[in-house]
Amino acid sequence: MAKSLTLILTLLLLQGNAFAQQDEIRKSIYFDGGSYYIDEYQASDLAHWLDSIPNLLDKYEIQLISHTDPIGGRRYNEWLSHMRSEAVFQLLVERDIPEKMIHTKDWGLENPVYKNDTHLGMMKNRRVDVILRPVVF
Repeated sequence: MAKSLTLILTLLLLQGNAFAQQDEIRKSIYFDGGSYYIDEYQASDLAHWLDSIPNLLDKYEIQLISHTDPIGGRRYNEWLSHMRSEAVFQLLVERDIPEKMIHTKDWGLENPVYKNDTHLGMMKNRRVDVILRPVVF
C-alpha cells in the first residue's frame, strides 16, 4: 500500500512539474559570435511576440537567461553574456515593461544547453532566452 501511494505521489509531482513547464513561454534571441547586437528583424519579432501575449504584465514575470559559446575564455564570455542580456533588457524596457519585472541570469560559457563541439551547437548557444513565467499569487 505504501509503495503504491509513493508511486502515485511521484507521478503527481512529475505531472505537476510538466504542467508548470507548459505554462512557461519562451523565445530566444540569437547573436553572431562575439556580438551583442540585436538586428531589426529579431527586435521586431520580439516586439510582436510580446504584443501577442494577453495581459503580459499582469500574468507573467520575465527572466532573461544568456549564454555564449566557449570562444574567448571565461572572463570575456561573462562580459559578453552580460552585454547580451542587457541588450535584450533594454528592448523590454523600451516596450514599457517595468525593470522590476525582469530578472537576468548570465551563464556565459557555463551550463551550455547545446554541445559546443560543433559549429551548429556553438551558434545555438549564442543567445538570450526570454522566458515568461506565470506569476503565482
